[in-house]
Amino acid sequence: MKYVLIIPDGCADQPQDNLGGRTPLQAAHLPNMDLIAAHGVVGAANHVPPHLPPGSDVANLSLLGYDPNRFFSGRAPLEAAAQGIELGPHDWAVRCNLVCIQDQIMRDFTAGHISTAEASALLETANSQLTDPRIKFVPGVSYRNLMIVRGSEQQPPPFSLETASTPPHDLTDQSVADAYPQGVGSDLLCHLMNESLQWFENHPVNQQRIAAGQRPATNVWLWGLGHQPNLPSFQSRFGVRGVMITAVDLLRGLAKLVGWDLIHVPTATGYIDTDYAAKGRAAVAALDQYDFVTVHIEAPDEASHQGLAAEKIKALEEIDQHIVGPLWSRLQQESDWRIMVTPDHPTLLSTKTHSHGIVPFAVAGSNVAPDHSQTYDEVVANQSSLQFPNGWELMPWYLAMIPKSV
Repeated sequence: MKYVLIIPDGCADQPQDNLGGRTPLQAAHLPNMDLIAAHGVVGAANHVPPHLPPGSDVANLSLLGYDPNRFFSGRAPLEAAAQGIELGPHDWAVRCNLVCIQDQIMRDFTAGHISTAEASALLETANSQLTDPRIKFVPGVSYRNLMIVRGSEQQPPPFSLETASTPPHDLTDQSVADAYPQGVGSDLLCHLMNESLQWFENHPVNQQRIAAGQRPATNVWLWGLGHQPNLPSFQSRFGVRGVMITAVDLLRGLAKLVGWDLIHVPTATGYIDTDYAAKGRAAVAALDQYDFVTVHIEAPDEASHQGLAAEKIKALEEIDQHIVGPLWSRLQQESDWRIMVTPDHPTLLSTKTHSHGIVPFAVAGSNVAPDHSQTYDEVVANQSSLQFPNGWELMPWYLAMIPKSV
């Protein structure tokens, strides 16, 4: 049996006035996603329990079949795994964005999509200013970086999973005055965030960016902290060998922690300018080697964070044409196969943030009896009798097609 999972991150949304009361999924031309719906079933799943943050960390854990109530231990450790950073039992990882804050307003949570080279130079300076040898900033990709805090049994870092932090992408065009970390260990995080203002203010990287008319990286924004999770392998749980295609460290790390291989697509950017066709070709080729192929595409989420409805629709149409379509065609060569399209969480254009709530999924393939759906969108999903309020139950159902009582 061959399985395909396509994750258009954050594509679920609300009706938009500027789209004639339609959601982006309804407004986009998606013949291949609709083909899956017409040949299979459409339903809805909720991947984020109400007491947990509606981020891709929690939601994708659930989507892969891991109950986040049991397995979620923070976002940053997943990204650390992607970089091959091993965390000991007393170590913590912290997500470190390079951001642009002006007049206490989060102007840009990406610091103008700062380059990886520029980010590395800024974080090299930040490391040179640290006085605690247990702390180190680790460059990642562009604005997405990490801070690692090493601990020991005698001197563990002063954090807990109750330490509150706010993702900077939830603060776009909003005041950050009341959004700094709070709770156990927050004094250290806030201190470093404030110190970085001095470290970066006159940095050559920022001087060059300002001279070029680009936004500077004014400081680090620390959030998403956590410790090493203990995840049983996907193959030990479900008996299927998987592979992940993504440009985002969070998904790379999650894949590594559940024992999946990774396929790197050099022209995939994790942004709305990603190379959709190259990701589609890589996924099609992967079916020759793997039983379970997952393609994650960040572009719809990024468009939502900027409030760009047209770009969100364009991203969905690119995914449909260059990823869903080729994979559907390739699967027709198999005797036993299934395909599922679903986002992890909603990301709302109106608020530019992630949201709790259900997301639509469409499944077709072997042993899937069509339910008379004709389109893949939120309205059809909400009307379906196929509902998964505990989203982590969707994956075992998908793999085994266990009849679900309604």
